[in-house]
Amino acid sequence: MRAIPILGLLVLATLAGCAPASRDEALCARFGAHRGIEISLLFGLTRPDGGVVTDAEWADFLRREVTPRFPDGLSVFQAMGQWRDRVSGQVTAEPSRIVWIAADASAPDLRARLDAVRAGYRHDFQQQSVGLTIRGGCQTF
Repeated sequence: MRAIPILGLLVLATLAGCAPASRDEALCARFGAHRGIEISLLFGLTRPDGGVVTDAEWADFLRREVTPRFPDGLSVFQAMGQWRDRVSGQVTAEPSRIVWIAADASAPDLRARLDAVRAGYRHDFQQQSVGLTIRGGCQTF
């Protein structure tokens, strides 16, 4: 049996660490897709005074703030959310909207566009936060 030098083991270990990305790219290619990210923005519809963001207000916000920043497409889901108030510590359930966006992670202004949407909603509807989740995946349209 032939011994593999330590340097060779380090190179093999390093290459093995790259395998998941290569497998992901191969999986995407198998379906004619490319690597990208999936973004979910989580918007609560209850105002601090107990009022609600109306369907008309939500549609206007989507038209003014979200669509111009993500004109290639997005999906909106109605949901029921739950969160803990940062001030009172109370857990509250409320109607909400999830905006799902498939995006190219390398877009240079992606973070700025997301930050602007989140800040605009917090400002317009007096919200403590707008949730953001990001996940890698494959995309083709």
